[in-house]
Amino acid sequence: MSGPAVLPGPIARQVIDPHAYAEWHGLLDTFDEIRAQTPVALVAPETEGLFDPFWLVTRYDDVMRISKDNAGFLNNPRPVVFSFNEAIAFSRAATGSNMLVDSLVVFDAPIHPKYRKLTQEWFMPRSLARLEAELKALAARMVEQMLEKGGEVDFVKEVSGPYPLRVVMQILGVPPEDEPRMLMLTQQLFGGQDKDLSGTGMENMTPDQVVQIVAGAVRSFEDYFAAIAEDRRKHPTNDVASVIANAMVDGQPLPPRDMAGYYIIVATAGHDTTSASTAGAMQALANDPEQYARVRADRSLLPGIVEEAIRWTTPVQHFMRTAAEDCEIGGQAIKAGDWLMLNYVAANHDPAQFADPRRFDAARSPNRHLAFGAGAHQCLGLHLARLEMRILFEAILDRIAAVEPAGEAKRASSTFVGGLKTLPIRVTPA
Repeated sequence: MSGPAVLPGPIARQVIDPHAYAEWHGLLDTFDEIRAQTPVALVAPETEGLFDPFWLVTRYDDVMRISKDNAGFLNNPRPVVFSFNEAIAFSRAATGSNMLVDSLVVFDAPIHPKYRKLTQEWFMPRSLARLEAELKALAARMVEQMLEKGGEVDFVKEVSGPYPLRVVMQILGVPPEDEPRMLMLTQQLFGGQDKDLSGTGMENMTPDQVVQIVAGAVRSFEDYFAAIAEDRRKHPTNDVASVIANAMVDGQPLPPRDMAGYYIIVATAGHDTTSASTAGAMQALANDPEQYARVRADRSLLPGIVEEAIRWTTPVQHFMRTAAEDCEIGGQAIKAGDWLMLNYVAANHDPAQFADPRRFDAARSPNRHLAFGAGAHQCLGLHLARLEMRILFEAILDRIAAVEPAGEAKRASSTFVGGLKTLPIRVTPA
């Protein structure tokens, strides 16, 4: 075992710089270099006290090992998303927690499995089958609206953004007229590092000011879903909102903060990540007309398109874990209490696991990617995401004969949840 491998300042800065994640190929180059030389490396602040040092984990096997070991690597007590110390201090003062939102991704056992079980059956394929007819009708409307715009559209704005947003808002009981508000709050929560998404000038603010904007978005979410929960307790239906509102754990209803966190994680992660993967799939197909023609002719290829898009895009770019005990990872001595970043972008582009990882390969098999995480904290909505994408692309393939780029695609500046924010395409109706 060697001494600590510390990343040089210029490279370390890229790991936590949201703008680096918008420069996708340069970022992948950086991760290739880190993975080859120091697959587990210490990232330390150049300014003391800016953030706590953490171990960056870039190799697929190491990220998978940590993801599956929920006793050895905890989601608490440190933040589960990379945060500057100023933001953590603000959150503690405002909420008493390291995170502004306490949700499924924050909790460890024994709380986490009890909370996850509340909605797990609802998100299983057997239960989701009841949504298929509604999803097909929605997807068909989305494609028709895109065609009505003429030959050129921004696929993110017209389809991959609004489609999953409508789906998740329906299962949470949010009416269509409130969707713009939900999208705005989500972008403030996840897209505040990107000037085009936040809409608040957050890129010019201090970290403390940014956190206050995010905290305001969280409070707005909490107030909104408190009203939804109250309605569903009086008038329960078969939607997820009713399940959460009327849930009992150990004979007690969910505490208000935990209930709000449950609603928020479903509302935000439930559409932003699927939007990113959907846009990634369309980008790949627009750049490869032969592959688009093949999948139009042979729909059995569609599941591979969906799965590869999720890996290739990797919407959730990292999560943090805290070591529960001393251990060794990648030749580095990890101490109990150390903070680790599981970088899914790096892991999903590890050539030891994925041959030619930057190539979009719909026939890739096996494709055991980490875009949904792994282990007890694997994404609760993975089956819904796959179903949404499959149904949407079936509608696209039915109505669109060909697709090609019509401008530069741009990725969001974000260290946590990322993906394309614009995708100009030109479509030819079938």
